[in-house]
Amino acid sequence: MNTNEGKFAFNYLHKRGVTRETIETFGLGFAPASWDVTHQYFLGKGFSEQDLVEAGMVTQRDGGGVYDRFRNRLMFAIRDMNGRMSGFGARVLDPEDVPKYLNSPQTPLFDKGRLLYGLNLARKAIRTEDQVVIVEGYMDVIAAHQTGDENTIATCGTALTPQQLKLIKRYTQNIA
Repeated sequence: MNTNEGKFAFNYLHKRGVTRETIETFGLGFAPASWDVTHQYFLGKGFSEQDLVEAGMVTQRDGGGVYDRFRNRLMFAIRDMNGRMSGFGARVLDPEDVPKYLNSPQTPLFDKGRLLYGLNLARKAIRTEDQVVIVEGYMDVIAAHQTGDENTIATCGTALTPQQLKLIKRYTQNIA
């Protein structure tokens, strides 16, 4: 929110009805339209290039070197059921960019078939209401939580997996 690019992303969220509190709760962010700002930032924090490749923050070029995986995208922090950071989902803000959504690559921490977006925030409400509502995407989860439907989660891919069902069954047998 302190840069022009960041303000553009904030305005996008504001137009979609997302509050500042919700932005903070869900850890929403913005990846600038740069090929190396993330790479340079984390190198400056003491991470190695290999660390960044393994974490999925940068991608190796065929001819050598790396580039930032996420560029000019709204960033969704994806956390495991205990709230530990696992990876990112990212949405384009420019309708000309593709793909519309991009996730972190498969890593030991990020396995989209074993993660459910928003579960760390929804667990208590799922137990209290003895029901979970599964919606299509990240923004659907955010909108539902903002209106008080805090028992709402989403898959991090296109299909509900057996591993995700096993996670859900820890909290309820009732799925909507």
